[in-house]
Amino acid sequence: MKKTAFILITVFLALAACSPVLNRELMKQGTREVPMDRLREAPDAYRGKLYILGGLIVGTRLVEKGSEIEALAVPVDSLGYPEDLGRASGRFLAFYPRAKGLLDPIVFRKGREITMAGEFVEVRKGKIDEMEYVYPVFEIREIYLWDERRDVYWPVYPYAYYNDPFYYRSPFLYDAWGRPYPGPNPYHYGLPPW
Repeated sequence: MKKTAFILITVFLALAACSPVLNRELMKQGTREVPMDRLREAPDAYRGKLYILGGLIVGTRLVEKGSEIEALAVPVDSLGYPEDLGRASGRFLAFYPRAKGLLDPIVFRKGREITMAGEFVEVRKGKIDEMEYVYPVFEIREIYLWDERRDVYWPVYPYAYYNDPFYYRSPFLYDAWGRPYPGPNPYHYGLPPW
């Protein structure tokens, strides 16, 4: 019985890890190749098409129609996971209608990553600092907000203290996991016991 439960849990977790971040039907209907330049040049040819976009949020604000996100377009893979930020293809605006709810600017703040399914609506002129810019505008059908990326600090291992001139003078030292322990004998001038 335990083996069967273990196998079922493992299979379930493997399948869950391979699931898209958005609704499967939207992922099938939408196009992941977003031709930003062509959207700006000939918007009428692309109006009404569904696109799957990744984005790095530049700003979010509340407007009369709902919520508006300005983001840097980032390509996504077949499951909706953002790919390399170095392949960003310009900025876009995305509207979330008021009838569907509110995208709070505190939660959807600058620097957060999103994946969304959006229908291309129009292009709109705007400014980035002092430069004129033409934004493709999408209406959000579904949006996924990614967890914030956090810096990871690896523990300092004991051998890092070998070159520290104060290593043998400190009353307390910290091991690789940050736990204090009494320092070595002050009269000992060799390597630590480990």
